[in-house]
Amino acid sequence: MIGSIVITICALLLLAYFFDLTSSRTKIPSIILLLVLGWFVKQITEILHINIPSLEVALPVLGNLGLILIVLEGSLELELKKENYPIIAKSAIIALLPMVVMSFGIAYAFYYFDPLLSYKSALANAIPLGVISSSVAISSVKNLNPTNKEIITYESSMSDVLGVIFFNFVTLNPTIEASTFGYFFLDLVIILVVSFVATIGLAFLLSKIKHHVKFAPIIILLIMIYFISKLYHLPALVFILLFGLLIGNLDEMKNLKFVQRFHPEILNKEVQKFKELNIEFTFLIRTLFFILFGYLIKTSEVLNTDTILWAIGITAFIFILRAIFLKVVRLPLKPLFFIAPRGLITILLFLTIPLTQRSQFMNNSLIIQVILLTVIVMMVGLMFNKKEKLES
Repeated sequence: MIGSIVITICALLLLAYFFDLTSSRTKIPSIILLLVLGWFVKQITEILHINIPSLEVALPVLGNLGLILIVLEGSLELELKKENYPIIAKSAIIALLPMVVMSFGIAYAFYYFDPLLSYKSALANAIPLGVISSSVAISSVKNLNPTNKEIITYESSMSDVLGVIFFNFVTLNPTIEASTFGYFFLDLVIILVVSFVATIGLAFLLSKIKHHVKFAPIIILLIMIYFISKLYHLPALVFILLFGLLIGNLDEMKNLKFVQRFHPEILNKEVQKFKELNIEFTFLIRTLFFILFGYLIKTSEVLNTDTILWAIGITAFIFILRAIFLKVVRLPLKPLFFIAPRGLITILLFLTIPLTQRSQFMNNSLIIQVILLTVIVMMVGLMFNKKEKLES
């Protein structure tokens, strides 16, 4: 039995790797194939009457680990060069403002049609739908030109971080008043100090460890600091983002005397190896998460007619706002307009909504349908972009 399970998991991971290799040619986002693969495995287990224990408890665990590794991967890729500052500013705007407007807009709809729901609870339900998933976006734009790829990486990474901060601010505070904002900014200051101190310590370890196992302890410490920060309701993803940005941009800071103590020319080589290892870990965790989510999907949830109009309306709202804000910041509509997928972060935040605050409209069906619709729009857009390249 154990051998069969191991063989099955290995086969699924190899299939996922094949999907990742071929996605650049087929233009089919790997998330769709992974969800279908997971769903297909579930059908086989039911047909063959294979008894598998409940796996739902593993979903948030894989989701949190995936979120940490994905944000770390994105932040390690970002270059803080002076010529990139305009792109960073524009990416921050299209990461934050559409998410805020969308969240308040969808929250109003939930509040209007669900009289038992407070507006604060409606907002907690709406935020997961407003966040772009870096786990889907970054892995889907490998073939875009460097500028567009950079914009998507900046935007989706910041969307994840800002979305989690916004969500926690709404759900963790029973009431929102003036003092709430004061405590919120105090939390930000604390996590910035923690991030700075922890980054120095981890960078020192990275440069000094001579043992043949050096990267696994760094990743374990990152995960541990993240979850300790979460226990104290601090915006823990800020730490992951800042750590990746700082150690990934040593070249930009090598003239600082403080940085020179870490021998940046040596540390850079270690960071490159660390980045490659993190990419491998991220692939495994992200793959397992989406296969498991696909396994837990019920066919009736995908085809639920009670939520499909809501899903179409929310998806339309997502792309209307995206077009407006891309125009405002003067970024090209093609292909950026199409790349606003929902995914891991949406699922993770949805699972975190307290049951006492959940709307009757916010359920598995709505989440699955919005994810699929946004990913299909992205797939069509990337296919169209391919045709455009061929014509040119």
